[in-house]
Amino acid sequence: MKKLLFSFALLTGAASYAQTPVGTVVSNFTLTDINGTSHSLFDYLDQGKMVVIDISATWCGPCWTYHGTGALNNFYNQYGPSGTNQAMVFFVEGDPQTTVAQLNGQGGNTQGDWVTGQNMPIINLANQASFENSGMSIDYFPEMYVICPNRQILKSGVAGGIGTLNNLISYLQQCPPPASNPADVAAISYEGSLTHCEGSYTPSVQIQNNGTSPLTAATVTITQGGNTVSTGTYSGSLGTYGVATVNCSPIANFNGGALAVAVTTAGDASAANNSVTATVALATLAANQYVTVKITTDRYASETSWTIKNSAGTTVASGGGNWQDLGANGVTVRPPVQVQLSANQCYDFEILDSYGDGICCDYGAGSYSVEDALGAVLCSGGEFGDAEEKPFKTGALGVKEEFIAAMNVYPNPANEAINVSFEAENADYSIEVLDIQGRVIAVQSMNNANGTQVVSFDTENMAKGSYIVRISSEGLSTTKNVVVR
Repeated sequence: MKKLLFSFALLTGAASYAQTPVGTVVSNFTLTDINGTSHSLFDYLDQGKMVVIDISATWCGPCWTYHGTGALNNFYNQYGPSGTNQAMVFFVEGDPQTTVAQLNGQGGNTQGDWVTGQNMPIINLANQASFENSGMSIDYFPEMYVICPNRQILKSGVAGGIGTLNNLISYLQQCPPPASNPADVAAISYEGSLTHCEGSYTPSVQIQNNGTSPLTAATVTITQGGNTVSTGTYSGSLGTYGVATVNCSPIANFNGGALAVAVTTAGDASAANNSVTATVALATLAANQYVTVKITTDRYASETSWTIKNSAGTTVASGGGNWQDLGANGVTVRPPVQVQLSANQCYDFEILDSYGDGICCDYGAGSYSVEDALGAVLCSGGEFGDAEEKPFKTGALGVKEEFIAAMNVYPNPANEAINVSFEAENADYSIEVLDIQGRVIAVQSMNNANGTQVVSFDTENMAKGSYIVRISSEGLSTTKNVVVR
């Protein structure tokens, strides 16, 4: 039911990415339900309760389907205040344009009566801004968050997938117990960059006070292969469930790899929550300053976009974000994009999926790769969540820049023939015409060519539409688009 889940970005115009990650420590919100009762998230968490939030919209078909299972209301009846009192449940109408009448099934833009027979609090977000500051995003409907007493998100995702009655019951056993010991520090997430190009590297970790007394001091130790490579300290006064980020000492000449993080404090009651791990990817080296980005999208191509950023975080190349979806599961090979970068510099390639399920494999075997001028793969993949980021470093200046700058394709649009001109430099060249799927439909080769060259391709057997002309020589290539009429 993937694309029946409607993005909140359609309502707000905001960029949409996958739900707030598991492990995130949320902020408090206070919201009023449709009966006028005020609810503070932290009030329930501080009582040791797990909190479940189902975010839906009255017009959303998949939301109505999940609502009709009764799983959320049944869980509330069994484990909410009138049951075992282990949990609290909120049904949140997340479309700010929705009225209470629509929640009651009256008027248009509603699937039916969402209120009758429901015992859990129902909250209409219209004119209530508190949720926006909670740290939880609304990315699609129906979306669910499960939050433990330590204020961390235990589960997040599509309500119909994670919100079955059996799943909700099992989450009660997965939440850590409420704070009960004076000293208990936890390492909850690795905050340092997961990519590294060269030189010194600074690890960073987020810690949390799971003790009942203020945390005044903690030590972070980072090891690699059993050897201590970095340390850090926290000092201050961190209240129960408060979080802090500890920046540790730099690792000189870091070559990437797996890092193990441990945090300790005097009298620590539990060692089970002291550790996290992270694997830092080291940049691969390109042959020169030219790279080619190759993307094969799955059915939902509109979700996919990519960027290349330099070491300052500035985007120097990008693509996607407006590709058209297919009508059925399948793939589309996007035209390769060659990017000229600065020589001997560090870059990060990032690919994004706005739905959060990558580009492979349920809806087509999508994939991506970034290749250097000699065809060596610098990074590749396809199975990821909302984003994947990988580093690479360019090599020394390439050659054959003149023919790349001088390439010309004419006429455009073309009727009878596609003419291609370029400047050759005593080298071998391949001149190709590709369709928009990236398939080569015509090719001409030239050996030891020099000076101005012109080649022609007859369009008689080419269907009307868009094509790509590509010239390649000694590991470099360049492309131009052309339309055949």
